[in-house]
Amino acid sequence: MKKVLVLPGDGVGAEVCHAALPVFTLLNLPITLEFAQIGWQCWQQSAQPIPAQTWEKITQSDAVLLGAITSKGKQDAEAELTPALQGQGHKYVSPLIEMRQKLELFANVRPVYSIKPGQRPFRCVVLRENTEGLYCGLDRRGIPEEYRSWVTHTNIDRSGHQDVAMSVRIVTRFGMARIIRYAFEYAKTNNYPSVTYADKPNVLRESGQFASDIFWEIAAEYPDIHAEIHNADAVALWLVQRPERFGVIVAENMYGDILSDLAAGVMGGLGIAPSANIGAETPYFEPVHGSAPRMANRGKANPAAMFLTIGLMLEHLGFGNEAEKVKRAVTWVIQSGDTLTYDLGGNATTQQMADKILEYIQNAEGNEQGNVLAGLVEDLAEA
Repeated sequence: MKKVLVLPGDGVGAEVCHAALPVFTLLNLPITLEFAQIGWQCWQQSAQPIPAQTWEKITQSDAVLLGAITSKGKQDAEAELTPALQGQGHKYVSPLIEMRQKLELFANVRPVYSIKPGQRPFRCVVLRENTEGLYCGLDRRGIPEEYRSWVTHTNIDRSGHQDVAMSVRIVTRFGMARIIRYAFEYAKTNNYPSVTYADKPNVLRESGQFASDIFWEIAAEYPDIHAEIHNADAVALWLVQRPERFGVIVAENMYGDILSDLAAGVMGGLGIAPSANIGAETPYFEPVHGSAPRMANRGKANPAAMFLTIGLMLEHLGFGNEAEKVKRAVTWVIQSGDTLTYDLGGNATTQQMADKILEYIQNAEGNEQGNVLAGLVEDLAEA
C-alpha cells in the first residue's frame, strides 16, 4: 500500500486538486490519501509556511501531491503576518524551495508533448537542477568587505557598496554531475534519443566551462545517446520553432525554470503542464500554473495539469498502466474540444472539464473490464 500526502495549498491549487482526486477511486489503486496544510495561510498565522505537523507527514509518505503555493516578496510577507508575529525577524522562504533543499529533490522534471489538435508531433522533457545555481539563496543587499576585492564594477563605484544587490550562482561538481547523470539515465529509460545541456558558457566563462566539462565527461559513458551543448537563448528559440528536435534538455536552476515554462507554452500553456520533483527523499508532484489568487473560487482553472501531474506520480509509484490511462483521458478531452476551460478556448468550468476526464476514465475502465470478461467467457466456451 502506497501513501500519498495531499497538500491542496493556495488559490486555484485547492480547486484543481479536489476536482481531480476522484481519479484515485476510479482507478482502484492500493493508495491511501492523507491531507495536510501548506502555504500562505500557514505563513500568515504561524510564520511557518510548512507547519511541523506537515513536515512529519511528508517524511512518512511515499509521495506528495501539491496543489499550488502563493509566494510574495519580503515586504508583503512581513505585512501579511498576524500583528503579533510582525517585527519578530521571521524570514519567509518559499515552501517549494524549502522542500527541494531539505529533501534533496535535485531534479525538476517537466515533460512536454503534442496534445492539442493541429500540433505537429513532438515529445521532450526539461530537467532543471533544483538545489544550486542562481536560486540557491545566496542573494543579498550590499557588498561585504571581504568580497570587495573580486566583486568589482564601475557602477558599484558610482553607487557605493551598500547601494548594490548581488546574487551568486553556485555550480558544484557534485550537483552538476548528479543532474547530468540523471538526464542521461532518464533519456535511456524513457527512450529519448538525445540530451541537450542549455547554459551560457560563452558569457559565464568559468562556471559555464566547468559545467560543460562535467557534461562531456558523463556523456562519454552514454555513447548511444546524442549529446550536445547549446546556449540557453538558442534552445529557447528552437523550442518554439522546432520542439521535435529535442529529447532531454537539462539546465541549471534559473535557465531550467525559464525553459520549462517556455516549453509548457509550446505544449499549450501552464494549464496543461505537469511536473515532478525527484531526489533523495519524498518526491513531490505539482501542476506548474501557480496559485493564481485572482482566479480562485471562480471555477475557471484548467484541471488538466493536475490530472497529468497525478499521472506522473502514478508512473513514479509503479502504476504505469494507470498513468497512461490518465494521460489518454486528458488528451482525448483536449482533442475533442467540447469541454474545455477558457484558457483552451472553451467555456467549461474546472469541475465540468474534470468530470469529462473522469467520465472517459470510467468508460475506459468499464470497457476494459468488459473485454476481460468476454475473453474469460470465450476461453470457457473453447474449453
